[in-house]
Amino acid sequence: MTVLVTRPGVEGQSLCQQLADEGVQAIHHPLIRIIDNPDSANLSVQLNNSDIIIAVSHHAVTAAQNILSKTSSVWPTSPLYLGVGQKTAHVLSKVCKQKVNYPQVSDSEHLLQLAELSDVKNKSILILRGNGGRELIRDSLLNLGAQVSYCETYRREYIPINDHNTYQTWINKKTSKVVVTSQEQLEYLCSITPDEYSAWLSTRHLFVPSKRIAQRAQQLGFSNVTNTQSAANQILLAALQP
Repeated sequence: MTVLVTRPGVEGQSLCQQLADEGVQAIHHPLIRIIDNPDSANLSVQLNNSDIIIAVSHHAVTAAQNILSKTSSVWPTSPLYLGVGQKTAHVLSKVCKQKVNYPQVSDSEHLLQLAELSDVKNKSILILRGNGGRELIRDSLLNLGAQVSYCETYRREYIPINDHNTYQTWINKKTSKVVVTSQEQLEYLCSITPDEYSAWLSTRHLFVPSKRIAQRAQQLGFSNVTNTQSAANQILLAALQP
């Protein structure tokens, strides 16, 4: 059994190493790369004008910290801080030096159920994210009467699979499980997979971190999907144990 890990960056490499330590063969093949967005230079002004700040990923937080550092700016102490998941909240708390609440289930739906978002009429809310995604949070908060804006602190760039032999290598290595940690990665993987490998891919056991992504995977034809309810590596590792 081999696990294909599409999670980008250090987290993806770390998960592969943890799997190897457990005797599970893993292939790291990221589908996106993450780079800071230089166009978000007015981040400090946006932060200071916000009542509530929501970070949708730890990448959004790390990139925001990089942007603030360049202008020697600091995180304001007056806003309420929220993270979509435990890891995001932990990283955000470290940089903003404030308490950061988060839902027990790391997704948009459960974030919106937090008590802090029950009465947001006329509140100014800033969502830290990458280029696109998490429209459900924005739309729901607007419906509740909040003023919502985005700051795209980083950008995701797709990494093409130019070599069709890549798929044959995955097959030769008896890849039976695939880890995909965002819907964007899932859509992209399906869109670039050549027709002759689509059936093979759709019969792999897919591991995703939320109900929303699991439902989309089933729509895309995956027959065996596990929702781990978290993108934390330790949760993924436990779910991937043979």
